[in-house]
Amino acid sequence: MATVELTTANFDEVTEKPGTVLVDFWADWCGPCKRFGPVYERSSEKHQDIVFGKVDTEAQQEIAAKFDIRSIPTIMAIRDGVIVFAQPGALPESALESLIEQVQALDMDDVRRQLAEHSH
Repeated sequence: MATVELTTANFDEVTEKPGTVLVDFWADWCGPCKRFGPVYERSSEKHQDIVFGKVDTEAQQEIAAKFDIRSIPTIMAIRDGVIVFAQPGALPESALESLIEQVQALDMDDVRRQLAEHSH
């Protein structure tokens, strides 16, 4: 599965579904974003069970503002509608693969319980 362009029209629909969604916040003028793009694409081909989304921060400023994206590229991992990871900086392929393994291994019942405890 290739990457999916995320916009204000489809962002919530894609990221709120069960399963894992990775989001790459990028811009055309960003050198590190351009270097990270092929790494992200290769990973999307390896992991058919994960949605790999891309947000062009120039075209989708509303989404970038909603998540307070200040540095690009920023990678965000969403599992079952819950943001479980967000970090600026291009990741080497091995780190991206490690992130995917960690997100897939999460016990989401435990994550939701911890979120509920911290929201009180």
